[in-house]
Amino acid sequence: MLVLPDGCLKRLKMHCEKRPMLLIVDEAQPTFGRCGSLFCFEAHGVVPDIMSLSKTLWHGMPLSAVVTSNKIAEKTASVNFLFYTTHVNDPLPCAAGSKVIDIVIRDDLVQNSKNMGSLFRSELEHLRKNYNQIGDIRGRGLMTGVEIIDPKTKHTDVVLAGRLADKMMELGLSANLIRVPPFGGVFRIAPPITIPRKEIMLGASTFAKSFKELLG
Repeated sequence: MLVLPDGCLKRLKMHCEKRPMLLIVDEAQPTFGRCGSLFCFEAHGVVPDIMSLSKTLWHGMPLSAVVTSNKIAEKTASVNFLFYTTHVNDPLPCAAGSKVIDIVIRDDLVQNSKNMGSLFRSELEHLRKNYNQIGDIRGRGLMTGVEIIDPKTKHTDVVLAGRLADKMMELGLSANLIRVPPFGGVFRIAPPITIPRKEIMLGASTFAKSFKELLG
């Protein structure tokens, strides 16, 4: 999991407009607060031409969406493009998706994501001072990537990361480890945006305990 550098998306948008091309972003996972803003692209000061939504929109219901501007929608209609699926506009999933958005805004879950993500990464930074097997710590909001490395080579250490993941599971923490090259050796952590401070601290302490039990 990588975080786009500041200015990257703006520059990409600029090059798209020069061509001309459309900028399409996949907001399936980071949107509705996951990355500390309602939409991930907001953090970059760019509005895409088209975006896709799904995972964080439906919360258990079969729902996804493609969102665009009136101008693009009118253009596609003028050339007889038909966007259609068997279950388009099903009322139950749409009602669930609408309620999800209402709750995210009502309960200020975007701010909670931003605060809890910062807290979690600060705990990880503190842990890194004691264990040089922790490489890069990156993320926004409640999306965090943690590299496990070989201190000598600075390359990701998939074996050690696997041992740590197994130890965390043994201690009661399910940590999503990417084990497949070329992304291996990175924990990809994205808890629910409703998570309270108590559970963030519990997760961070369990993360630390796994290091202590394996590495001393």
